[in-house]
Amino acid sequence: MTPFPPDRFCTRHWVAGGTLIVDLGARMRVLSSAPRGGGLRTARYILNHQVPSHPPGSHADGTYEHPSRYLRRLAETLGVESDCVGLMTAVPMTQLVTQREERDGLWLEGFATVGVTNAVRAGEPVSRLQSEAATAGTINLILVTNGCLSVPAMVGAVQVTTESKTGVLRDHAVPSWTGRAGATGTGTDAVVIASALRGQGRWQQYAGTHTEIGSMIGRVVAECLLQGLTLAARWTDRPHT
Repeated sequence: MTPFPPDRFCTRHWVAGGTLIVDLGARMRVLSSAPRGGGLRTARYILNHQVPSHPPGSHADGTYEHPSRYLRRLAETLGVESDCVGLMTAVPMTQLVTQREERDGLWLEGFATVGVTNAVRAGEPVSRLQSEAATAGTINLILVTNGCLSVPAMVGAVQVTTESKTGVLRDHAVPSWTGRAGATGTGTDAVVIASALRGQGRWQQYAGTHTEIGSMIGRVVAECLLQGLTLAARWTDRPHT
């Protein structure tokens, strides 16, 4: 039997000035829909930055700085490598939810901020009013594992993440911003999957719901969403600026 590679990862996370910083401890392979560093790449740091409900970096002429450039400058200010992966949300970092599961040396960590005022049902017509009405309506999900996921497995991880998220939203009858039943997400959701580089973690060829890592993803995401929805309701109900 081939021994599992030693676990060489030790993630840390902290919040600085309204920004969640996840230090992976070493470069990992990351697949994401992030505005900064999105796509498939390697990175050590992942940011989730709280912004006002209107875009940051506004100029006098009403135009806005590109999110990727804004996040690059933010990373430099925070002393983080500028080739990081960066997300944005209007949800305050006091609403951050974390979750971890481990089984037989394979672990998965989840970090989530949940806002659903921008909730939408996939397939609804696009409306400018939706973005104008949105305040804290983004669900940002960051998943980190010491397993080494193949590229197809990373895509599968995104699929399972989305299935789990949508299942919780439907179970809790979260409506679209239009009032229509059955929201499947929000119009600005982002997902980040980080896994070990080849040879540095236990190989995971697949990550669907019939696999151990896929099952862990489903549970961790569901728990993050459950806690996040509770916090989102409390945040939405109280006065804030």
